[in-house]
Amino acid sequence: MSKTKRVGFKLDMTPMVDVGFLLLTFFMLTTQFKPSDVAEVVLPSSHSVFKLPDSDVMTVTVDKEGNVYLGFDAQPIREAIFGVQNKLKAGVQVQLTELGPLLREARIRNPKLRTVIKADSESEYAVIQGVMETLQRENITRFNLVTDLEK
Repeated sequence: MSKTKRVGFKLDMTPMVDVGFLLLTFFMLTTQFKPSDVAEVVLPSSHSVFKLPDSDVMTVTVDKEGNVYLGFDAQPIREAIFGVQNKLKAGVQVQLTELGPLLREARIRNPKLRTVIKADSESEYAVIQGVMETLQRENITRFNLVTDLEK
């Protein structure tokens, strides 16, 4: 009986490399990057743990100088409220007197918006109180205050 020669096979890896690069390209093009923060804010500490909403978020930021910034998590609302030139910014500085009409317009465009106040621990309370009074005038009675969890 004679031995039969073994037949080797060759596996072509080119299609697998193509699929890998297609997946890599797909994920790179569909990823949404979080825009950088509007202002440097040192958050006050707290013992409470509440999870912030992931979508439909309207953020009012107050820095330590008392500047007020309004930002949205969705680009279409940012573009509609602030214009095309500001659609990629995390937020835009606004005056406290302008805040009410902007909040009203944003709530008309998306009634599901949830409000978050992010204030620096060293900012003046009068500015934060003014923001809260503006929210109450616009019938936004539920909002979250962002704090740093104390360990």
